[in-house]
Amino acid sequence: MDDLPILSNKPNPHAVSSLINQQKNIAKGHLINLCNKAYGIFPSFSPLNLEFSPGFHITDNFSDCFSFNLVNKKEKEKDRICTQELDKMVLYTSSSPHTALIVTDASIKNNIATSISHIHIATHPLTKTVHHVAFVTSTEVELFAIRCSINQAYIKENMSKIIVITDSIHAAKKIFDSKSYPFQSHTAVILSELWGFFNSSCNNSIEFWECPSCLKWRFHKDIDKDSKSFHPIPTYPCKISWDYCKKTNSDDIINQ
Repeated sequence: MDDLPILSNKPNPHAVSSLINQQKNIAKGHLINLCNKAYGIFPSFSPLNLEFSPGFHITDNFSDCFSFNLVNKKEKEKDRICTQELDKMVLYTSSSPHTALIVTDASIKNNIATSISHIHIATHPLTKTVHHVAFVTSTEVELFAIRCSINQAYIKENMSKIIVITDSIHAAKKIFDSKSYPFQSHTAVILSELWGFFNSSCNNSIEFWECPSCLKWRFHKDIDKDSKSFHPIPTYPCKISWDYCKKTNSDDIINQ
């Protein structure tokens, strides 16, 4: 049976192409076709994203190539144990030129999110990535930070291991969640790169380490300080004012 979505040959009366120029001018904004927007929200049902198709799930094909190291919250001295394990892991991997150690963080100020990552590779200078975006959820910006950092590590030559340290382990887990949820456009990119990374060698792997912000572990403390050092200011009114302006413009059009 064909799993592809059934598309009608009849023209969509709500398509952007059906709008006249006057209607487009009234909208005063970027217009997206409804069908394209739906594909962006639910990529699991789009044939363009092979990673979400049955038989191509990364959990079914490379289950031994990724792992999660979580904090045992039942331990009385979980902070001390977690710090020791992180320090030991860094000491063990710091001399390997084939391992990328990634620390990610995200913060939101004035409705503007900042995602930042530090990428440590032996014999390479420290690589930092910083991105700003407005009006997104914390989960999305955290997932975007992971996406950008994995991309930077993936394009490096002779990498055999990627280690991601984050205080948003719940966002990292969504990468391997086959259910439909928002932000899958990010996980589709991550999964595509991990497919290529795992396919290039059976020894390649990725690890995700949980590092709570309250731990104030030295590497994460540095990146947290960097993320909070930015003070982005919107160049446009806040969302509430923007919505009000749209309402006022609509009323003016109706009253003409």
